[in-house]
Amino acid sequence: MRHADAFDQLFVGNSPELQAVLRAARLAAAVDVAVLIQGESGTGKELLAQAIHRESRRAARPLVTINCAALPSELVESELFGHRKGAFTGAGTSHPGRVRAADGGTLFLDEIGELPLEAQGKLLRFLDSGEVQAVGDTRPARADVRLVAATNRDLHDLVDGGLFRADLYYRLNVVPFTLPPLRERTGDLALLIQVFAQRAAARHGNEAPRFTPEALAMLSRHGWPGNLRELRNLCERMAVLRAGIPVRPEDLPPEMRGREAGAPGLALGLPESGISLVSVERDMIRMALEKAGGNRSRAARLLGLTRDTLLYRIKKHAIQA
Repeated sequence: MRHADAFDQLFVGNSPELQAVLRAARLAAAVDVAVLIQGESGTGKELLAQAIHRESRRAARPLVTINCAALPSELVESELFGHRKGAFTGAGTSHPGRVRAADGGTLFLDEIGELPLEAQGKLLRFLDSGEVQAVGDTRPARADVRLVAATNRDLHDLVDGGLFRADLYYRLNVVPFTLPPLRERTGDLALLIQVFAQRAAARHGNEAPRFTPEALAMLSRHGWPGNLRELRNLCERMAVLRAGIPVRPEDLPPEMRGREAGAPGLALGLPESGISLVSVERDMIRMALEKAGGNRSRAARLLGLTRDTLLYRIKKHAIQA
């Protein structure tokens, strides 16, 4: 019988959609290659990066996390690669940079799609050479770092739009993973609610709330745009407001009550003359693409499809996207 590992400790769920990703990630963790984690916000990309690091040969060394979206554009190079004292206005002390801080360990670049193009080029040079050139330094230093990157954006679209370097994309995309959104993790919701509610109740010293079958059925119909983060917040709220007592449908937030709470939906009528489903599908795809500003991944989410399925249907209907 396999012993529990970091993946078991950090992830809850038995759905085939999740377990397929975790099985592949276990294999990748043991091999010192770059990893690209894709998925919607709140699906657990940082948790997967942590598990990969903890199950790698670098586990005893640092895991350094950088949120690329939070880096001021004028300080990106300095934050990543460091600077010498006096290299620029405000550089009162020397700074080694996050890459060298991760030497021997793992560098996790979250939201890498937000990294400016100039910094992308310098990151690519580091990945190819292993050399770090701090701002103001005349000689490069070396750093042995395994890179794990994550994004909730479609890097294909960013490359097509000239916002992400194709060569960096291919350098990062050695072993890609896509974490499934919560709405696609069939069968995991009840277990996740139980675990998250118990953990939240323990933090507050309360008895865990009990979700009624009616409440669970209603939550199973919710789209979970915030994924695991949204679910944790719900369980936290119920652990405070409904500690030790049943959670009924009327106790749920309005946005989770679906059509019963007046949530928007499609009001379609079927004319006497009938309709063409092919035409309806074609029109809905065009509407989704327009609403998503041409972003195919976002359009796919609006339609409840995978990106590959949407691309197939765009080609099938010869839609110019």
